[in-house]
Amino acid sequence: MRIRLFDTFHTTALVTGLAALAAVLVAPAALGAPAAYAAGAARTAGHPATSGDCSAGQLCLWPKADFGGRRQTYELSDTEIESCVSLPKGVTAAAFANRTGRPVTTYQSAECAETGEFDTYPGGGSWVPKAPYQVRAFKLWEQ
Repeated sequence: MRIRLFDTFHTTALVTGLAALAAVLVAPAALGAPAAYAAGAARTAGHPATSGDCSAGQLCLWPKADFGGRRQTYELSDTEIESCVSLPKGVTAAAFANRTGRPVTTYQSAECAETGEFDTYPGGGSWVPKAPYQVRAFKLWEQ
């Protein structure tokens, strides 16, 4: 007996699943989320840390890459939506996890200025072990 890896049914299911995934990644931009959202979504990979390292409803930041050093945690319930939140003076983040359920934009600038680097990441579970720049501030967005 010969087993075929991809028959018409499975190929159709695979294509349908990929189309659904693409719609989820593109949809936030169509709904008015910041333009950088799609770029952040594309870079977000599966997280190597355990779920206890950053709980649902939190934005967690680490000073060292690969989630190293003492974690800082910001709760969704304590953070004003669409307001710039600067990290304490002299503190930067090299890794972060967004489990707030809302998109978050991270900024190289401590004032959330768009003249420096900035990127937006999805809120359903973005784990970024190596930020592309030192994060000094962030904004949470309404969905």
